[in-house]
Amino acid sequence: MGFHDYLPYYKNNLKIAGPIMLSQLGGAATQLADNIMVGQLGTVELAAASFSNAVFGIGFLVSSGIAMAATPLIGRHFVCGDDENVSKYLQNSLVVAIATGIAVSAILGIAGTFFPFMGQEAEVIRLATPYYITLVASLLPFMCFAFFKQFLEGIGNTKIAMHITITANIINIVFNYFLIFGTFGFPKLGVLGAGIATLLSRIFMPVACFFAVKKHAGWWKFFRMFAKSRFSAKTIKELFSVGLPISAQMGIEMTTFSVSAVMVGWIGAASLAAHQIAVSISTTTFMAITGIAAATTIRVSHRLGLKDYAAMKMASNASLHLSLAINGALAIILVIFRNIFPLAFSSDPVVVDLAAQLLVVVACYQIFDSLQGVGLGILRGMTDVFAPMIAAFVSYVIIGLPLGYVLGFHAGSGAVGVWAGLSIGLAIAALFYHIRIRQKFGYFSKLRN
Repeated sequence: MGFHDYLPYYKNNLKIAGPIMLSQLGGAATQLADNIMVGQLGTVELAAASFSNAVFGIGFLVSSGIAMAATPLIGRHFVCGDDENVSKYLQNSLVVAIATGIAVSAILGIAGTFFPFMGQEAEVIRLATPYYITLVASLLPFMCFAFFKQFLEGIGNTKIAMHITITANIINIVFNYFLIFGTFGFPKLGVLGAGIATLLSRIFMPVACFFAVKKHAGWWKFFRMFAKSRFSAKTIKELFSVGLPISAQMGIEMTTFSVSAVMVGWIGAASLAAHQIAVSISTTTFMAITGIAAATTIRVSHRLGLKDYAAMKMASNASLHLSLAINGALAIILVIFRNIFPLAFSSDPVVVDLAAQLLVVVACYQIFDSLQGVGLGILRGMTDVFAPMIAAFVSYVIIGLPLGYVLGFHAGSGAVGVWAGLSIGLAIAALFYHIRIRQKFGYFSKLRN
């Protein structure tokens, strides 16, 4: 197959991925804005935000992963015109989203009581705690937004969530400025102000989604079909059977980063601040991968629903090509500007120098990330989620973290060694995913023949 054979698939994938990438980049830009503004307060404040985000991020991604189960299940029925099943999965996914938001918020609240015992500096904990509480409070409204978002992605519409997310990001950044620095008569709340701004923006998101969906008769019809009789323990179980392995895989990956942040924190506040800068920048560039991966999940689920296995494979390969091209270019940019990007976050020369060293490792990490991210998108579109969860555990927990600890502390490489271990774990995960994809494609080829 040549470029011209893949061209329609590139276009179709980008048409769906573009709004997702923009909305994801908008979210990452907001996180960048948080860190840049908090970074102006000082190194300890930036370290406090880093620590809070590392712990909260575990629960946030676990919750998001469970919500993501709705997309391929809704998409598979929507493309066949099966409105009854679309509405059934939609209604039960609302139950799953709310229950997950409440349960994970409670667990995160309990986790926050253990902050003083996590080996961080006392001032970091003092500043991190109230900020963390506001993040936990924002989880339930975010899950209500995720319910709408995954439905819209399942039916192939990615623009509504993009517009709402970008608007919410603007709200977040504006209130960051007001509440962190105390401008225009608002109280000067420092790190806590960033958390309150995040909470306000996440309350806005589900409200805006509700009105956007209600205005569209073709979408609202699925909500009008809601009925007490459609609540189904079997459907809820199916959503969890897909969502829990997704969330476990995401949780394993995020926990790996959170543990790495704790390990880097043992070195000192400067290393932790540099780590947060590297995470913020890599998260921003990762949004290109997640956009393409999410689009791939949609495209694969739709082709699978229609039993068009050849087109499913072409769409998957096209996403891999796009992701490698985009992230290869981003990796080059990171290396070239590694001494400049950290200056946006901190004026501390020690932090800037450490962050520049980390960005070289992040550039290599980008390539492996592009392979594993799209690989996961392909497998999720097939609702093949258990094997990737096991692969993630082996790659990150059994290999990546221990190797990072050895390189960072026993080999004396510090934060750079920790990141090198993470990169190797990521490469192994990518290899596992693509072996699994080849197996699945082989199975579907037999069905076609």
